[in-house]
Amino acid sequence: MTPSAASEAQDAAGQTLRRIAYLLERARATPYRSEAFRGAARAVEACDPTRFGLLASSGRLRDLPGVGEKTAGVVDAVLRGDPVEYLERLEREAVATPPSGPAAALRAALRGDLHSHTEASDGVSPLPEMVAAAIDLGHDYLAVTDHSPRLTIAHGLSPARLRAQLDQIAALNAALDAADSSFRVLSGIEVDILEDGSLDQEPDLLAELDVVVASVHSLLRMESGPMTRRLLTALADPNTDVLGHCTGRQLTGKLRPPSTFDRHAVFAACAEHAVAVEINCRPDRLDPPHALLQTAIDAGCLFSIDTDAHAPGQLDWQAAGCDRAAAHDLAPERVVNTWPLERLLAWHR
Repeated sequence: MTPSAASEAQDAAGQTLRRIAYLLERARATPYRSEAFRGAARAVEACDPTRFGLLASSGRLRDLPGVGEKTAGVVDAVLRGDPVEYLERLEREAVATPPSGPAAALRAALRGDLHSHTEASDGVSPLPEMVAAAIDLGHDYLAVTDHSPRLTIAHGLSPARLRAQLDQIAALNAALDAADSSFRVLSGIEVDILEDGSLDQEPDLLAELDVVVASVHSLLRMESGPMTRRLLTALADPNTDVLGHCTGRQLTGKLRPPSTFDRHAVFAACAEHAVAVEINCRPDRLDPPHALLQTAIDAGCLFSIDTDAHAPGQLDWQAAGCDRAAAHDLAPERVVNTWPLERLLAWHR
């Protein structure tokens, strides 16, 4: 195999491995399964073409770090030009009934996602892979909202690490501009709402970001009164753009009931301060519950339909939020991520 042929084979194998990982993420497979295929893709793509050709021809692909029996079998099939049966099965299983009616119209109107995570905090993929998936989905923009410092379990970003990420985002946007792409990576954060309602990041740094999603991740069982005051304080902060997964409920795994607060007061404050209420699309959250979603609609709130994606395939979960919004006849113009970029940034400012 010539180096040129090996390089082409590497590209084809890498794309196949990444597609399998994407479909596993979309289908809510355990993270280690999808990451096994993404890790193998990175190893295959990073290998010197001459060495890759030698390993492939001698049946020693498993010498590559992160390439195991199953992933090597996928690469072998690609090199032979044979169907990849595992991929074909995943593609068949991924076929779903598309949304219809108002939900379909809302899904078509969405221009981006304002809540996503990378490997910088508790996501599993680097920023460029998340951006590539968003572009493939037809988005115009993606907000990168990794966690804030005090959420140590999620490897939250210190001010220094967040500033380094801002440099990375600027470089990626410059590369997109050079490639004549209109896609925009938005700087952001999912900032923790602390016990007193303050936001877990330097105010001046928050003011530099394009999108600030404020969420509660601790003391979720506070009594209703203190939790209401906590949320009202956060909503009054001029840096808050989106109230993330407002009840913090967990529907699968370690089940967690929704937090309690004065829904009328909180959603009235969202409307007053033009803070969007997030319709979180994660299957384990689907937050807010329907009753609270209707209260927020009646209060005149804006909304953001977000995936809270921690992996590229999860960016394809927005249909679930559209179904929930359409069930309440939510008009697309009240969903901020149906807006063009210029209007979205003007609202943020």
